[in-house]
Amino acid sequence: MNWDWEKLRENQQKFENKKSGGGGPGIPKPPQMDEIMEKFKGFKSSGFIIGLVVVLVVMIGLTSAFTIKQAELGVIQRFGKYNRIAQPGLNFKLPFGIEKLTKVNVELVYKEEFGFQEVRGTGNFRNANGGSSAEIPLMLTGDLNVAVVPWIVQYRISNPKDYLFKVKDVRATLRDMSEASMRTVVGDRSINEVISSREEIADAAKIMLQKEMDQAESGINIVTIEMKKTNVPEPVQASFNEVNQARQEKEQTIYQAREEYNKAIPLARGEALRLIKDAEGYAIDRVNRAQGDATKFMAIYKEYEKARDVTKKRMYLETMMDIFPQLGTKYIIDSDQKNLLPFLNMGQGQSVDAPLNRFQNKSE
Repeated sequence: MNWDWEKLRENQQKFENKKSGGGGPGIPKPPQMDEIMEKFKGFKSSGFIIGLVVVLVVMIGLTSAFTIKQAELGVIQRFGKYNRIAQPGLNFKLPFGIEKLTKVNVELVYKEEFGFQEVRGTGNFRNANGGSSAEIPLMLTGDLNVAVVPWIVQYRISNPKDYLFKVKDVRATLRDMSEASMRTVVGDRSINEVISSREEIADAAKIMLQKEMDQAESGINIVTIEMKKTNVPEPVQASFNEVNQARQEKEQTIYQAREEYNKAIPLARGEALRLIKDAEGYAIDRVNRAQGDATKFMAIYKEYEKARDVTKKRMYLETMMDIFPQLGTKYIIDSDQKNLLPFLNMGQGQSVDAPLNRFQNKSE
């Protein structure tokens, strides 16, 4: 039997192609595993590079771009050192932690309370050292009394750079300086001033506290200091009220005495002034009258010098005319008359001016 070796080789080739997944003559041979691995390695290297670039771009965008709100300021640190201030809006910084951003709210009003039963938050220097917050409001006044003085401090951050880097614990420093300032101001005033003049004390403490915080370069601005109701400690309130009542009675008595004083003294001064004015008026009148009489006398004397006899007789007659009407009934008898008999009822029916007329007729 003769074998067709060509045909056998052809069948074997077909079988091998069928076994290996070939499609026979005219059908392309599927890619082998080695070819697939080679192609995948090339594709993997190029895709990794693209993905890495994309991730890098995203990370740069996320770590470099940032937004600052209207009420905030951004503090930029480069490798931990202060670099600049970022204003509100969209800003950029170096990525990958080269520059660090810290946002600070410069419009928010912060508050610290003193002299209340409970101090909020942490970081209080007094509490950290075992002190009690109840000790804070007890203060010694200028007249050696003890007062309970609670108050509230409100402040804003004015300089973010100083606030973050110049002082280690701004809040603790603020509490210590506020307490020191308030004790200084209260120590210069009496207990009555501490109770009644709270606004004045708050203003003085605000000025002093702001000065201390500026010297410490804390970067904060004191908005206001509000003093709550001040009083003496509870165990001595009853005695203090009695003392105040006694002082009020004293002030009332002094006020009444001053009222009486104000009534009597001005009245006496007015009366004295009236008497002085009357005396001055009387003196002026007397002087004027004397001057007038002197002037009149000098005028008469001048006329008398001109005609002494006539003036002397005229003055005598005028004087007599002033005197005789005041003497009543008058009888004029001649000095040469002798053997004068007594007269009875000689003045009846005669007028008062009859003797004067007889006197004038006789003198003529």
